[in-house]
Amino acid sequence: MAELLFFSGTMDCGKSTLALQMDHNHKARGRRGVLFSSHDRGGESIISSRLGLRVPAVEVLPDTDFWSELADRQTRGARIDYVVCDEAQFYTTRQIDELARVVDEMGIDVFCFGITSDFRTRLFPGSQRLIELADRVQVLQVEALCWCGRRATHNARTVDGVMVVEGDQMVVGDVDAAPVAAEPGEPAIGYETLCRRHHMRRQTSGVSPSLSSNEMPLPFEAGSPVRPEDPALSLQDL
Repeated sequence: MAELLFFSGTMDCGKSTLALQMDHNHKARGRRGVLFSSHDRGGESIISSRLGLRVPAVEVLPDTDFWSELADRQTRGARIDYVVCDEAQFYTTRQIDELARVVDEMGIDVFCFGITSDFRTRLFPGSQRLIELADRVQVLQVEALCWCGRRATHNARTVDGVMVVEGDQMVVGDVDAAPVAAEPGEPAIGYETLCRRHHMRRQTSGVSPSLSSNEMPLPFEAGSPVRPEDPALSLQDL
């Protein structure tokens, strides 16, 4: 039985590497597939990983019709056993519906890879639809890390080094690259993966770990530590 699988996670958790490994494993067993991507950091019509791998792929545009694309290929004699879809968070909900139809009516396995939520902690439309329709949703086991060493669960966007939670949902960038401006004179956009605590505090690696002016200390952070010479509390003190 063909399946629609969604492999999700934050930036920097190895999604594209796994997508290419998945393609390699299936090809090694004699299966034939088609690779798709959208707004890859390496450019158009490509799937690239941070390990240096680069493989040609079909660029997914807003008007791409997966059903027509795959039906046309099969009509011309192509054999298609599986489809790998990288950067699936950028696909439209219509395109995700088409991929589900490809699985159900063409019997083709579809493996989607994408970021679950954006820099505002809101689901991408494509990711949301995949969560609703996928036969299985798997969170990638390679954990991205926050600057503090905790598991990173959220993606943060910075503008001129300052974390922001407003703006266009889709602005292509990478966590490994230095912040860049789209045009000379425009703000430099960058990305970083953070744990929930530091995302909510808007505290990136470029910000001093000390409390910012608009950040309230937690109760157990506000008081001074108990000194060994302090007398123990009795029940009457409680």
